[in-house]
Amino acid sequence: MPAALPEWPPGTVAILSTAGRYPHAIPVSTSVRASSRRVLFALAAGRESLRRLRADPRAALTLLCEGDVAVTAYGTARVIEDPLLDIDGVVAVALDVQEVRDHNQPRFVIEAGVRWRWIDAQAETRDTDIRAALAALARLSLE
Repeated sequence: MPAALPEWPPGTVAILSTAGRYPHAIPVSTSVRASSRRVLFALAAGRESLRRLRADPRAALTLLCEGDVAVTAYGTARVIEDPLLDIDGVVAVALDVQEVRDHNQPRFVIEAGVRWRWIDAQAETRDTDIRAALAALARLSLE
C-alpha cells in the first residue's frame, strides 16, 4: 500500500464514490493532487454526490490511468470553496485521504485510462478553468 497519492495527468477521469443508503459513483474530470494526502475536485452545486458528501463525508476516489496508476484513495470530503472562485455553479471539495490502496499487480499493466474528450468547446474551456482554479487552491494550501 503506497504511503502517498501518486501523480496523474490533468483531466484524468476519476470515479468518486459517496456513502448513503446505496453507494453512489460518478466520473469526475477535475481531480487535482494537492499533496501526498489531499485531492481537490469540483462538483456542480446541484449534484447528488455533493448532497451526499454534506450528509456523510466518507468518500473514495478511484484513479486508473496510463503509467500504472491504479489506486483508490479513501477519506473524508469537505467543501472548501462555495462557489469555486468566480466559476458560477461549481463547488470545490477537498478529500483528506486516510488510506491509499494500490491495485497494481505484477500480472497486468495499465496501458491507458478512460479515453474521453469534450465535444463542446465551452465545456472544455470551463473544465480547464476549474482545474486551474483548483490547482491555485492547492498551491495556497501548501504555503
